[in-house]
Amino acid sequence: MKEIDIYTDGACSGNPGPGGWGAVLLSGRHTKEIRGGEPETTNQRMELQAVIEALSALKVSGWKVNVYSDSAYVVNAFNQKWLDKWQRNGWFNSRKDPVANQDLWKRLLELTRDNEVRVIKVKGHAGNVYNERCDELARQAIKEMQAGEKL
Repeated sequence: MKEIDIYTDGACSGNPGPGGWGAVLLSGRHTKEIRGGEPETTNQRMELQAVIEALSALKVSGWKVNVYSDSAYVVNAFNQKWLDKWQRNGWFNSRKDPVANQDLWKRLLELTRDNEVRVIKVKGHAGNVYNERCDELARQAIKEMQAGEKL
């Protein structure tokens, strides 16, 4: 099984507001950086979108994937089994409210089915070179979008 490390981050200028996401994919000697954004979104959506886009960049299935994120929202949804509970409860949370960002969560779940995915918490803004780079990519995407550049 091929192994890949993926670092992701999302950012927003205002929440909601213009948002960006960034990801760094590392496999062996290969490194790939990707980024993108949306004109009106939330930080949580951008955190999710970063993981979705990174997993979508894998052109074949069967990877052992380590996703590193500083987002408690993303990490806890996997590691504290929120996703399992939400699915069992028909996509309602413990307060009986519809789960936010269902469209992205459902897409993310689809992308995890063909790979062995672990989600690992990394402390944000603590000097991790790849986490810092993802933050730069996300913020760069916001600036480019605000300047009217095509991503």
